[in-house]
Amino acid sequence: MNSKFQFLASSTALALSLSLALQPARAAEEPAKPAVKKVVKKAADSKKAAAVAATGAAAAAATAAASEAAPVAAPVAAPAPVLTASGLRYEELRTGTGAHPTAADKVRVHYVGTFLDGREFDSSIKRGTPAEFPLGRVIKCWTEGVQLMKVGGKARLHCPSALAYGERGAGGGVIPPNSDLQFEVELLDIVAP
Repeated sequence: MNSKFQFLASSTALALSLSLALQPARAAEEPAKPAVKKVVKKAADSKKAAAVAATGAAAAAATAAASEAAPVAAPVAAPAPVLTASGLRYEELRTGTGAHPTAADKVRVHYVGTFLDGREFDSSIKRGTPAEFPLGRVIKCWTEGVQLMKVGGKARLHCPSALAYGERGAGGGVIPPNSDLQFEVELLDIVAP
């Protein structure tokens, strides 16, 4: 026999035997189709769920990678408190954009006055009305500290006793003698005299 013919005959016999062997399986396959369909559907649903999860994970990873790659703005640090020659400690909380007042100006402010332990003794905010006064006619701490501010700004003034009410105290005993005080002041405006 020719070798090509032998190969062809062998292949045909093999195909025929495989076909015969598979025939009973195909017959058995018919009643099992609904069960197989359920399994295939479960597998497909599982693959979809896995794909959705993978997509979500991929999106999360892409977002994380993008956020790592994107420059992150550093938080703006508040300026360090300034200690003046008189002993006033001035801490800027918000920089204003307006003019600086002078000691000769009348100013409109909102403020909260507290003792160093945090107890509040006065507040224009609680009264619901800003305070107005000539800057040269208040305690030294205010005269000096508010001149460092710009209109629209907010600052914390840490006032040693000598720049506040000193040995006399104030408010009929509300502020005891020799009390160090702090004020959170918002400079709203410079008022025309």
